[in-house]
Amino acid sequence: MNRTLYEAEHEAYRESVRAFIDKHVVPYYEDWDEAGITPRELFTGLGALGALGIAVPKEFGGAGIHDFRYNAILQEEAAGAAVLPALLGSTLHTDVCMPYFLDCTTDEQKARWLPGIVSGELITAIAMTEPGTGSDLSGIGTKAVRDGDHYVIDGSKTFITNGINADLVIVAVRTGDHPHRGLSLIVVERDTPGFERGRKLKKVGLHAQDTAELSFNGARVPVANLLGKEGEGFFALTRNLAQERTSVAVAGLAQAAAAFDWTVGYVRERKAFGKPIGSLQVIRHRLAEMATEIEVAQHYLDRCVLALNNGELTVVDAAKAKWWCTELQGRVVDACVQLHGGYGYMVEYPIARAWQDSRVSRIYAGTTEIMKEIIGRSLDLG
Repeated sequence: MNRTLYEAEHEAYRESVRAFIDKHVVPYYEDWDEAGITPRELFTGLGALGALGIAVPKEFGGAGIHDFRYNAILQEEAAGAAVLPALLGSTLHTDVCMPYFLDCTTDEQKARWLPGIVSGELITAIAMTEPGTGSDLSGIGTKAVRDGDHYVIDGSKTFITNGINADLVIVAVRTGDHPHRGLSLIVVERDTPGFERGRKLKKVGLHAQDTAELSFNGARVPVANLLGKEGEGFFALTRNLAQERTSVAVAGLAQAAAAFDWTVGYVRERKAFGKPIGSLQVIRHRLAEMATEIEVAQHYLDRCVLALNNGELTVVDAAKAKWWCTELQGRVVDACVQLHGGYGYMVEYPIARAWQDSRVSRIYAGTTEIMKEIIGRSLDLG
């Protein structure tokens, strides 16, 4: 079936994104992969393209368009070009962090931060996970104590995407004792005294995307950097998780589709017993299974994107998309490695890197197990 998600203006934007990736990402991707970080110039380049400010009001330099389809295109094109890890920092910037800067900020904060976020001169990150706390937001222990016109923050965060590059870090902190109503969100800026970046973490995959440990040792942050009201951080976090999980689902399914396409091309060319291996029934049937699963998932995910645009996407439906698409990503990429044979294990082939990169998508933004628990609780089983 043909996809009906995109319209002419989206496809025109896709062409611009594809040209940008071909010119400014693909030639340098190997170097970034080795360095374990993308340069800040990638963000300013995306800013000049207009990719970072789609949803931002025009008065702050954005396009003023609330349409997640543009966000999805960036991930689809990055996956197809086999450079998805290099763009994950920017999709975190737009898909995960941006809603907080749009929905939780005062007019003064918008004027202070949004122009730089749109241009890519201010790179964003969000710090929720702690060494002893994963998917359970109520277990966050990093504390912020009010001291006059400042908060004093103490604690540590880990697995923070853009942790090295970030200029603005949205930090989930405990300002009260209640598990939920005691959480707040505070923006910590790059040069804040007492804010330190720890190790740039070495990961199994996603090497071109920087992930770091962060620590706060008496970090003094102006009260003017509080996002929303004190004690409302938990509700802001849970409200924005549907978009974050949709973003992860989009990336996962896009990588599955790209892996499938690479593999179809490979089995057409690779020969055994005098004919292409794709002509073997066992391979043909496996590819038929993948083609079906990818297309079925794509139509559900497209509906989720439209529901998100309309403000109708539920936490449960986003959880379904996240776990299903990322688990499918894992199955497809693994099967495609198998169909590549020994070449599938060589990092010079994009399928090998996709295999490394894909594993974490079933963990971040809420594990598969947490997604199933969210869905299961919605069934009212007692």
